[in-house]
Amino acid sequence: MKIAENTADASDQRFAAYVEGLASVLGHADRAGPLRDYCTGLVMSSERKSVEPLAAITAPGRVCAQHQSLLHFVGLAPWSDEKFLAKVREMVMPTMGPIKAWIIDDTAFPKKGKHSVGVARQYCGQLGKQDNCQAAVSLSLANHQASLPVAYRLYLPREWTNDRARMTKAGVPKRVGFKTKPAMALEQIRMARAAGLPCGTVLMDSGYGKNTKLRTEVTGLGLSYVAGILPQTKVWAEGRKQPISVEKLALGLSDSAFRVIQWREGTAKRLSSRFARLRVRAANREALAGSSAVEWLLIEWPTDEKKPTKYWLSTLPVDISFVRFVDTAKLRWRIERDYQDLKQEVGLGHFEGRGWRGFHHHASLCIAAYGFLVSERETIPPSGSYCSGKLKIFALPEDYKPRGAAVAA
Repeated sequence: MKIAENTADASDQRFAAYVEGLASVLGHADRAGPLRDYCTGLVMSSERKSVEPLAAITAPGRVCAQHQSLLHFVGLAPWSDEKFLAKVREMVMPTMGPIKAWIIDDTAFPKKGKHSVGVARQYCGQLGKQDNCQAAVSLSLANHQASLPVAYRLYLPREWTNDRARMTKAGVPKRVGFKTKPAMALEQIRMARAAGLPCGTVLMDSGYGKNTKLRTEVTGLGLSYVAGILPQTKVWAEGRKQPISVEKLALGLSDSAFRVIQWREGTAKRLSSRFARLRVRAANREALAGSSAVEWLLIEWPTDEKKPTKYWLSTLPVDISFVRFVDTAKLRWRIERDYQDLKQEVGLGHFEGRGWRGFHHHASLCIAAYGFLVSERETIPPSGSYCSGKLKIFALPEDYKPRGAAVAA
């Protein structure tokens, strides 16, 4: 019991030092208190992590005043998300170990109504269908043990960027216009490159990998990639006079071209599947002119499937081992862990405000809380949750019920 208390006290001290470091980039000393309280609430166990329940859990004796303080801090205070996230990565990345990958992806949050900034009918992975939601693009730096989002930005559909009055009402800066998700991802990669962040292989699913410009620009920045592509993507393969879809090419390969590869531990056993790889040229305009580079095509065809399930193009070195190649491609699972923990553990999707600034401030604070938990991973037993028992929990008023909760906290 004494050991547990000492461990908790040490964690509290590290958390206090971490928040103090983050406060140094907020611009005003009076923002340090709300920062501490907001981040404290995010790493505690509570059903909702929007402003009102955070106020109740961090200041149960003065909920109304705390609510106003946190609401102003997250929704109105003009501190810089870019500087704040830069400070988060400065403090967290030294604890992570060597970086292996830069992972780009997006995530969505179901929303009701039409007033929340960026909300539109679009694909929502959480629901598995088109629905009313907000979506954000992020870049995470990762290795096999940990990952950390280093950039995060709300995606604005054209129906928003074409309506300047709506944009102004939501507080969207005038400089912000329409950008596709691949263009946003490229902007984040350029930022990370300019900031001198440790390089890794850029990993992306087919939603981004099918974009030829994005792949070309990543190469131009001196980075390698493993990019998911669609089955109908055409390539030039050795010995063929015409480009062929990667699916048709894969279906024509012999069984001996495939090899069973294991890449990491799963829930019950090591994950494995069948893969084939070969050298190809992407059949874009440059390839038609004979100037596109030769790169890898990686194909996954599980033994229990009638046809291949995944395809990647990659600029990893020609002499890379097959096992390391597959391991690198599959490291993209870390972004799913990011989103799962950010949503379930620290309340990324719980913000109830409607404005641009509040959306990004809440996300930055969630990433900061998540970053602290990443840096604390060595103190957590292998079977423990990131958030289990990290900080002391304050008592709530007996009659308190957070807005949006199905039952009392």
